[in-house]
Amino acid sequence: MTEAQRTSRGIALEDLGGIRERVRLRKPQRVTLHSWSFAQLGTYIACKARRARIPVAHVDPRYTSQQCSGCGHTSRKNRPDQATFVCTSCGFAEHADVNAARNIAARAVAGWAVSHAADDAAEPTPARRG
Repeated sequence: MTEAQRTSRGIALEDLGGIRERVRLRKPQRVTLHSWSFAQLGTYIACKARRARIPVAHVDPRYTSQQCSGCGHTSRKNRPDQATFVCTSCGFAEHADVNAARNIAARAVAGWAVSHAADDAAEPTPARRG
């Protein structure tokens, strides 16, 4: 058993498929965005993780930056500016990137729980001795 398996740890990534089509940026930012190979980065991470036997989960990135990692409330108003997150429901405040990362991690954990529950249900139950 690896350390990652023993501690139930892994890598959570946003599923960035189609990001170039979804994101609206100013021209100088578009040049930077289009020069990045998100698929290649994801492949490298997945390959390295597989070698180390660390699970990788790709999660839906929608609203991760607008959702409160404390109470779950989602609103555009939670992001008064690029770097700041302040929940309009519970008042939780944190750097916007840290808040989004917590949401991505939580979605990955939820996905792993569902996936492991399905795996457990598919495994035959050992015969009981009586």
